Amino acid sequence: MLFDRVAVPVAVCDVYGSVQVANPAMAAECGTTPGRLRGQDVLDLFQPQESIQVERIAQALRLRHRSRYQVSVRWRATNGTERYGELTADPVSDAVEDTPALLVMLRVQGEGEPREEHTPTRVTPIEARILALLAGGATTARAARETGLTTDGVTYHLRRLSVRWDAANRTELVARAYALGVLTPGVWPPVPVTDAAER
Repeated sequence: MLFDRVAVPVAVCDVYGSVQVANPAMAAECGTTPGRLRGQDVLDLFQPQESIQVERIAQALRLRHRSRYQVSVRWRATNGTERYGELTADPVSDAVEDTPALLVMLRVQGEGEPREEHTPTRVTPIEARILALLAGGATTARAARETGLTTDGVTYHLRRLSVRWDAANRTELVARAYALGVLTPGVWPPVPVTDAAER
């Protein structure tokens, strides 16, 4: 009953993405009823913008990682308008050793062409911190420990930065961070410009 009253589009899927139950808000996004969504693949309903995101999530779930996963998606609304947003999947189960189900929530971000959430030179504090750690030679695992994220979380932020800056690899990401004024030149260990200004 409570599940049905949630205004946010929500569904519970098995580990392969097959919908087991969906609330009316999720069904409305798909132009159908909750019962008709049962058994459908959530990634057939909402097309991922980056297939690599889905592959990494599938791998993490096979390894029984318990992180929160986010996938940028597009879909067509019932009125024919192209919409875009983000699916968030949280693995849930009664016991750690059980195969988890996925609690999937949809955040609608807009219609038409996706807008970039940040201007190219603007980064979030966590992105700036990750870039500084990378510039100092940190591995993904170390960056995760230092920021309190999972390794998947660090990779997620790096992937978003790579797309935003059209960077081919991490070396190019670091170079662009310096060129765009995100990291402070001439300082070791590397720090974001905002951190340097506060010192």
